Amino acid sequence: MVSSNVPTSNSMAAVAALTDELRRGMYEFIRRARRPVGRDEAAAAVGISRKLAAFHLDKLVDAGLLCARFEPVGGIRKVGRTPKVYEPTDAHIGVSIPPRRPDLLAEVLLDAVLTEGDQETAIEAALRTAREHGHRLGTEERIRSRPGRLGPERALTKTEDVLTGYGFEPDRETPTCVRLRNCPFHPLTAQSPELVCGLNRAFLQGFLAGLQARSVEAVLDPRVGECCVAVRSR
Repeated sequence: MVSSNVPTSNSMAAVAALTDELRRGMYEFIRRARRPVGRDEAAAAVGISRKLAAFHLDKLVDAGLLCARFEPVGGIRKVGRTPKVYEPTDAHIGVSIPPRRPDLLAEVLLDAVLTEGDQETAIEAALRTAREHGHRLGTEERIRSRPGRLGPERALTKTEDVLTGYGFEPDRETPTCVRLRNCPFHPLTAQSPELVCGLNRAFLQGFLAGLQARSVEAVLDPRVGECCVAVRSR
């Protein structure tokens, strides 16, 4: 099975691709096969032509549900063009409105358990790993986009752009403040608000540090129904 991460923004497209009965049937058949499947076999599984099967299979590839490559079916090389085969990716597709990111929180907590130092408490380890995850994200974004010197306006705009993809639903409340209208970790906030809010802030602090956005800061500013953190000009 081939790894493929489906971005949050594309999750709905992936789910929509499976609303078609033929696509869903071929996708389920290929998953059950647990091996690469050719177009002829996929077409026969749902009773359609090879040409129509190719169209639907490529739509599933576009949606991130299948991956495709050219190889002999069954390992047997025949005369002519090498056929295209399909197999499922390991992408986990989930849709939540507004978006939630329990997977990100789970990664932070797992890393905290695995790397907790002798002189750290469990909470200290969790806050440290949250900052590290955020810092890695900010660093990757800085290297990718090469934003140059980040004054307050550019830093806030870049923060809005990146955090939108992580489900925070940023909103420019004032020219110097970005409110985060959604908490991606919301389902767990009610159980331990201090811990989850602290992790959220640590993640965003790490993100801003990795982005080298020194002109803005992540501060706790809890409001009912919103993320507990805001990003403001210093």
